[in-house]
Amino acid sequence: MGGYLFVLLVGLVAGAISGVIGTGSSIMLLPVLVLTFGPKQAVPIMAVAAVMANISRVIAWWREINWKAFVAYSITGVPAAALGARTLLILPVHMVDIGLGIFFLAMIPLRHWLDAKKIHIRLWQLSVAGGLIGYLTGIVLSTGPLSVPAFSSYGLIKGAFLSTEAISSLALYISKVVTFQELGALPREVILQGVIVGLSLMLGTFVAKRVVQRMSIASFRYVLDVLLLCSGLSMLWTAFVSSSR
Repeated sequence: MGGYLFVLLVGLVAGAISGVIGTGSSIMLLPVLVLTFGPKQAVPIMAVAAVMANISRVIAWWREINWKAFVAYSITGVPAAALGARTLLILPVHMVDIGLGIFFLAMIPLRHWLDAKKIHIRLWQLSVAGGLIGYLTGIVLSTGPLSVPAFSSYGLIKGAFLSTEAISSLALYISKVVTFQELGALPREVILQGVIVGLSLMLGTFVAKRVVQRMSIASFRYVLDVLLLCSGLSMLWTAFVSSSR
C-alpha cells in the first residue's frame, strides 16, 4: 500500500509538470514504477497510464489541435510504435534498464543541440520524425524530449503545441498498448495498475492548465533537464543494483 501511495503522489506531480511543459510524466514515473513493479511490468503500466494522461491533455486543449500535424506525425508513428513494442518484449530486463538510463541522459545534450540550431521542419519532415520517435516510444516509452522539439520546430506553441503533441502521443501509446495486449503482456492486473496511475496523471494535468501561460521558456528547459538527469541516473542505478545481486 505504501508503494502505491508513493506512485500516486509522484503521478500527481508528474501529471502537473507534463500538463505545463508537454512532457515529463513518463520520465518521472518510470523509475518509480520500475522500482515498485520491475522494468518489464513497469513499461506496460506506464503505457496505459500515458494513454489516460494524454486523453486529459487532449480534452483540456481540444479546440487548438493542429489536425494536419497530427495526421502527418501519427501515420508513420503508430505502426512504428507497435514495432518498437515488439522489440522491447524480446530484450533482456537488464538491457531495458541500461537503455532507458542512457536514453534519458542522451536527451539532455541532444535537446539543447536541436534548440540551438533552431531547425524549422515541414509537414513531411514531421512525418519522418513521427516514424523515428514512434519506434523509440515503443522501446523506451518516454520520448517527450524528442517530440517536444519536433512539434515546436513545426511552429506549434502553447495550447496548439500541447494539444497536438498530446493527441499524437495518444495515438502512439494506443498502438503500443494494443501490441502489448496481443502479445499477452497486458493482463488485467497491469491494466488496473495503469488505470490507477493514469487517474493521478489526469488530475495533475487539469490542475496544471492555468500554469501554462505563466511559465517561462527558461523554466521549462531547466525543469526538463533536471527530470532527464534524475531519471537517467536512477535507471542506471537500478541496472547496476540488479546486476550486482
